[in-house]
Amino acid sequence: MDDKTILSRISELVDEEHRLRADAQQHESGTDGEARERLRALEESLDQCWDLLRRRRAARQAHGDPDAQGERPVPEVERYLQ
Repeated sequence: MDDKTILSRISELVDEEHRLRADAQQHESGTDGEARERLRALEESLDQCWDLLRRRRAARQAHGDPDAQGERPVPEVERYLQ
């Protein structure tokens, strides 16, 4: 997956997240269980995409191979301190 594809995926995920949050606000009832679960999955996928993009960019700056970078599992990415 190249940087352009990753950025496109990030954009798709963010758009979906915004739609879900807007729907929840419009209905004023908050998010139901299914929507909450989907939001959590979106956040995890976004974290994975951003992590991969950062590592690809770092590899490129270090004259490494960005294509050698792969997506890390959710538990590994979610343990990072921001």
